[in-house]
Amino acid sequence: MTTASNTSSVPNASTHVLHRTSLATPPRAVRGEGIYIFDQNGKSYLDACGGAAVSCLGHSDPDVRAAMHAQIDQIAYAHSGFFSSDAMEELADELIANAPAGMDKVYFVSGGSEATEAALKMARQYFLEIGQPDRKYVIARRQSYHGNTLGALSVGGNMWRRKQFEPLLITASHIAPVYQYRDQRPDETPEAYGLRVANELETAILELGADNVAAFVAEPVVGATAGALAPVPGYFKRIREICDQYGVLLILDEVMCGMGRTGTLHAIEQEGISGDLQTIAKGLGAGYQPIGAVLVSKKINDAIATGSGFFQHGHTYQGHATACAAALATQRAIKDRNLLANVLKQGENLVDGLQARLGQHPFVGDIRGRGLFRGVELVADRETKQPFDPSLKINAKIKKAAFARGLMAYPMGGTIDGVLGDHVLFGPAFIVTEDDVAKIVDLFALALDDVFAAEGLS
Repeated sequence: MTTASNTSSVPNASTHVLHRTSLATPPRAVRGEGIYIFDQNGKSYLDACGGAAVSCLGHSDPDVRAAMHAQIDQIAYAHSGFFSSDAMEELADELIANAPAGMDKVYFVSGGSEATEAALKMARQYFLEIGQPDRKYVIARRQSYHGNTLGALSVGGNMWRRKQFEPLLITASHIAPVYQYRDQRPDETPEAYGLRVANELETAILELGADNVAAFVAEPVVGATAGALAPVPGYFKRIREICDQYGVLLILDEVMCGMGRTGTLHAIEQEGISGDLQTIAKGLGAGYQPIGAVLVSKKINDAIATGSGFFQHGHTYQGHATACAAALATQRAIKDRNLLANVLKQGENLVDGLQARLGQHPFVGDIRGRGLFRGVELVADRETKQPFDPSLKINAKIKKAAFARGLMAYPMGGTIDGVLGDHVLFGPAFIVTEDDVAKIVDLFALALDDVFAAEGLS
């Protein structure tokens, strides 16, 4: 039996949960009400990040709860190897009816990392089905994030996340992201810059051998690792042209930026193209149940359907009936309540508020993003864009200070290369009001003051 004497010096000895960090035990969330979460002591927290851009309807939506209860009363779960369900079929119909052009089927999973894994395997199987077995390489972008399972981590471009697991990862190549704030040259227009970085894809394909490359993976708007980096005009159209020219599949990762987060149901709608495969999760089910999916183009489905007829993949909880019911209610709520209009309106209020309050702040370098998906990059010097010394852990201190003030924000480090750079990501619920947005800006500005005052910076 473990005794108190030999656990007293061990962090988190009071819990049997292996939490994300052993340095502290987080408070317990006991209630959700709108955009607020309440802990066991009754303290409220304004959720300005949706956890991780997940809780797009807040934490107490009555329609989603009712749909889940109704589904559980019928049947909570049936294995997809034996049965489909009304909830799964209706959700698939809803998603395809509103999907980017060319999408024909939906493959359900339990989250974003699983969606990436499924998309990678589907891309590989597609080329086997059409008689191109040499196509095996995947290209992605630096400072991208596609999930934490090994395949997803392999194509992800965040060096800090990859480093200790490198011996376990499959080989993938990485090209430049669209990082206009730091990488656009003074003599370039946004369009010229976009073409320059997009053309890196063609170079990478030719270096690997055009007949050897299976897919290019990209987030239309980069989320966690770089803080709401949006593409410049024309970038994705050029990416689509290159993929088509060399027969490479385009996998769009909309796990974080999709399902309304940027103001359109799919972020890629704003770029005027479609992918061959598209991953979605987070806002798909608003956090009420774990769910993710891959939108599959007709081209890929037809190749499998007329070939082996079987996608060699699967998970126990895919197509979970209760999760599908929750997601279907979420998607209907977004559409029926016209919430995308509010995403655009409050997104503008958020960026306007951040600009007004922090646009000239000595340590705020860039405010960016789309819709209710906004990032603030912090710098030690606005003129040179010099980042803070990573040993200061500015992002972690901001998270702690904001949380102490009752604000949930999503700060991260390593914005530039996995080591250097600090940013804060905002992804509040689609139901936020103008007053909510003003409070987010105010609490965030106060948290910055707390941190920089403690660091002796002004």
